[in-house]
Amino acid sequence: MFEMSQADFQAIVAGVLDRIPHQIARRLDNVAFVVEDDAPDHDPHLLGHFDGFPVTAVGEGGPAGALPDKITIYRLPTLRMCETIDQVIEEVSVTVIHEIGHYFGIDDARLHELGWA
Repeated sequence: MFEMSQADFQAIVAGVLDRIPHQIARRLDNVAFVVEDDAPDHDPHLLGHFDGFPVTAVGEGGPAGALPDKITIYRLPTLRMCETIDQVIEEVSVTVIHEIGHYFGIDDARLHELGWA
């Protein structure tokens, strides 16, 4: 397990988000990114989760007045599978892209085919 503080892990997530191409980032409307330490008890190995409605279901911008969709990245499950900082950055990158894919309505099977799983 790679040791890393919450603040340092959040900085990695922020760095990954900063590298998302503008054409994609500008379409991430009303979505919040958060870091939590632990995944849910029912899936303790989960690295990330999209909670919301894909834009393919509700359209760009979602319904008026809706709460933000949420993408959560789980710190401890990610760190448990990594031994180096480079591995952490790679896992966070893949997880962020995977969850953004769900935001855009792409299912797990297709994300696996594309190498984002």
